[in-house]
Amino acid sequence: MQRSSSTERGPLWRDPAVRALAIQAILLLALLGFIAMIVTNTLANLEARGITTGFGFLQERAGFSIPQTLIDYSGDSSYARTFVVGLLNTLLVSGMGIVAATIIGFAVGIARLSSNWLLAKLAAAYVEIFRNIPLLVQILFWYFAVLQALPSPRQSLSLFEAFFLNVRGLVVPAPEPLPGFSATLWALLLAVILVVVLSVYARRRQTRTGKALPVFRLGALILIGLPLAVFLVTGRPLAWEVPALTGFNFKGGVTVIPELVALWLALSIYTASFIAEIVRSGIQSVPQGQVEAARAISLPGDVTLRKIVIPQAMRVIVPQLTSQYLNLTKNSSLATAIGYPDLVAVFAGTALNQTGQAIEIVAITMAVYLLISLVVSALMNLYNARTLLKER
Repeated sequence: MQRSSSTERGPLWRDPAVRALAIQAILLLALLGFIAMIVTNTLANLEARGITTGFGFLQERAGFSIPQTLIDYSGDSSYARTFVVGLLNTLLVSGMGIVAATIIGFAVGIARLSSNWLLAKLAAAYVEIFRNIPLLVQILFWYFAVLQALPSPRQSLSLFEAFFLNVRGLVVPAPEPLPGFSATLWALLLAVILVVVLSVYARRRQTRTGKALPVFRLGALILIGLPLAVFLVTGRPLAWEVPALTGFNFKGGVTVIPELVALWLALSIYTASFIAEIVRSGIQSVPQGQVEAARAISLPGDVTLRKIVIPQAMRVIVPQLTSQYLNLTKNSSLATAIGYPDLVAVFAGTALNQTGQAIEIVAITMAVYLLISLVVSALMNLYNARTLLKER
């Protein structure tokens, strides 16, 4: 009598791997069917109401002005240009907020662990106050209670008769490049490349010989000295247009609108309170023996913090820091509360109301925020991978 092989397989439906694939396939088909049903019903409802679909409206004339634009824009511009203006304004306030929140957050987080009692308590008070006040309330506070209380343009607060602060914003001199200024820009680009090359060389040299180069000081010297030298040699080809009060407002210069300042301050201060706690927890995650070993070889406190504690704490800080950067970018959409012309206000707000293309505009807006989040996450993951401590 022939015995059955122990490797003989039973029915496919009893195979766990096959069942798992079948269940996933069924769920995927159900999801695709649900999406197809929603799309079909939506298109049918839009056709029944005489609402046209498509993205042709992007080429139509917008017909409204925007108070802050980083590119040329007028009421005769298209909705596509309106989208670009709103996107650039969103990226501007988000980028400024990320930089400021990171600096403030790291400073407050380190201060919370200071041996100075007063400094540590002030840092703790900062975190507890600003972290527990809703962001929208902080935006409204900075805009209405602080910036709207400033004097009129005729009574502007002045600094050196070149910088003016009033209820309409901060007016600063505008740079006017003269012929030959492009050489300074090329020198700046060359300086950035040299600093990158220097940092790579210094890291490899330290790995090979154990000797460190003062990269920060040398890099700062190159980054500032080279463009400055070219600027002076070419005869200082840069002029400044100083704003002047004409009638009831200033002419010339660049005006930073109060909506941008209020939103930037609120986003930076609010997010910094969370980053401070992330930094504090990251520093405390470093074993105390590392600090004690540094003290045993007489390393100064600032060197211990920069060379030993912070590099090890970053593996804890970076993932949470990424989430805060994403939150700050998405929280910038609260700009509509004070009229800052970001993507949501000018495109998903005014443009949507004028065109009625709700599905297309909302879909574009959602896709843009998704793309920004994915790019920020990718960059932070790349940084995390490059700075990750590698065991030998």
